[in-house]
Amino acid sequence: MAAREYGQYCGVTRALELVGERWAMLIVRDLLVGPRRYGELAAGLPRVPSNILATRLKDLQAAGVLRRVPHSRVIVYELTPYGRELEPVVLALGAWGFKAMGDPRQEQIITPDSMTIALRTAFRPQVAASLPATAYAARFGPAELLIRVDGSTLHVARGDGPVDLAFAAGPAIRRLISGELTPDRAIATGVVEVLRGRGDFLDRFANTFHLAA
Repeated sequence: MAAREYGQYCGVTRALELVGERWAMLIVRDLLVGPRRYGELAAGLPRVPSNILATRLKDLQAAGVLRRVPHSRVIVYELTPYGRELEPVVLALGAWGFKAMGDPRQEQIITPDSMTIALRTAFRPQVAASLPATAYAARFGPAELLIRVDGSTLHVARGDGPVDLAFAAGPAIRRLISGELTPDRAIATGVVEVLRGRGDFLDRFANTFHLAA
């Protein structure tokens, strides 16, 4: 730990010493979605070198942020209660970073876990509570998500199923979530492709998931 110490007695300093190394918060982000095997974490973070991933997992385990547990005859990594306390921090960082995202670079990808956290970040439970329960099947590049909103409760899982609206979109979905594009314009310009269901349900999606850019 000595190489990462800042030499200051401060809560922010200590937090950075525990989770401020490169890739650490992205590991936490993905584990906020659910427990993951080592290979699943590596697949969700394709640019992380295997030795760095192993080191970060060991450091986060030593810090009490995550733990290794047996699950269905394999070992998975999951956040501890202490690690789960980082959820509002991660969501706040996502909202803050959203303002500076701009257009995606060609090499940038969307993963199921990153998009799940993005939806949690943009979710407006106070708006959703006034709307009927709605289910969406969303395809964001290779990430296929089943999004269920019931009152102020959001549930996001991988896969497909019976829904009110199924749609496909790329990283430019940011323009809908930010309010830069109206739902009608998002469909007309090809940012969102309606696969099945009524297109006017996209208005409900845009009202439920919104972040100011």
